[in-house]
Amino acid sequence: MKEITEALRRVIRKAFAVDVLAEVTPADEQFGDYATNAALQLASRLSRPPREIAEIIARDLRAKLGDQVCDITIAGPGFINIVLSDTVLAAKAEAAPTAKPTDYKGQVLVAEYSDPNPFKVLHAGHLYTTLVGDVIARLMEVAGGVVHRTNFGGDVGLHVGRNMWAIVRFLGGEHPDKLNEVPAGSRAEWLSERYVEGNQAYESDEAAKTEIVETNKRVYQLHTDNDHTSPFAQIYWTCRQWSYDYFEKLYAELQVTPFEKYYPESATAGLGLQTVREQLEKRVYEESDGAIVFNGEKYGLHTRVFINSQGLPTYEAKDVGLIMKKWQDYDFDKSVIITGNDIIEYMKVVLKS
Repeated sequence: MKEITEALRRVIRKAFAVDVLAEVTPADEQFGDYATNAALQLASRLSRPPREIAEIIARDLRAKLGDQVCDITIAGPGFINIVLSDTVLAAKAEAAPTAKPTDYKGQVLVAEYSDPNPFKVLHAGHLYTTLVGDVIARLMEVAGGVVHRTNFGGDVGLHVGRNMWAIVRFLGGEHPDKLNEVPAGSRAEWLSERYVEGNQAYESDEAAKTEIVETNKRVYQLHTDNDHTSPFAQIYWTCRQWSYDYFEKLYAELQVTPFEKYYPESATAGLGLQTVREQLEKRVYEESDGAIVFNGEKYGLHTRVFINSQGLPTYEAKDVGLIMKKWQDYDFDKSVIITGNDIIEYMKVVLKS
């Protein structure tokens, strides 16, 4: 920025015979790299329109800076926006300080990001949090932290109930051997198609909805029973693994650092249930119409259900279990969760509870 400021001063002195220290500041990224309001500063002094002055400055600045810039434009009444060339930007990046920061030296940090759900495909939001999360985790490492990368996903819950219902229906019953007919390269898309079918049935067919609710309970039960052998369980575990294989393939293609640990919701649900029920006795949570809720209104937030009227944990309870699991596993100094802005209010309630 010093070079541009000095070039601007010289251009103004030569064009208008005045010596001023015009301000150059970082620009809003949609306009360029740097910006100056020098023309507006000079307008009253020179008794000339600022736009006219800006055009002269921009013309002469282009000539002086040459291939250091790829564009200089004028906006509004006379703001000048400067876009540096790729060569200059690359040189600035290479000349960046080599000394590493030590903000997190000696600290144990947990970075949780990506968080896709098995039985569904990743969407643009997962792509965003995967890439941003990987960058944040790397930055924390550069700053001296011992970083544990974790991934959280819903391998139980109503979305799995919908999918398993549709899978069994597609296979004509609980026939795990028929899964061999699904081409290896099409498994993720095949699961996505079954999810769409299950979701549509749940929304439009009351009989199917009832069956899906029962299927959802069976999924929870197979985890309780540690069932890996029944036909229903074989279908579930095979399709869950298909999802994890798909995630790993995509992560490899994105060249992100491998995750140290996957936390499936089935592994956090039990601890979440236990924790919420224990805290119910301490009046952290409340009973409401057969469910257990956290009354967020007391804290300027909103109320959310943590255990539903059927006694099953909601996402909220599973997140409570996840927090406890991460603490047990890592005894961390800081836990960072990279997720979408759309669940900010949700996370405030979970963290407050």
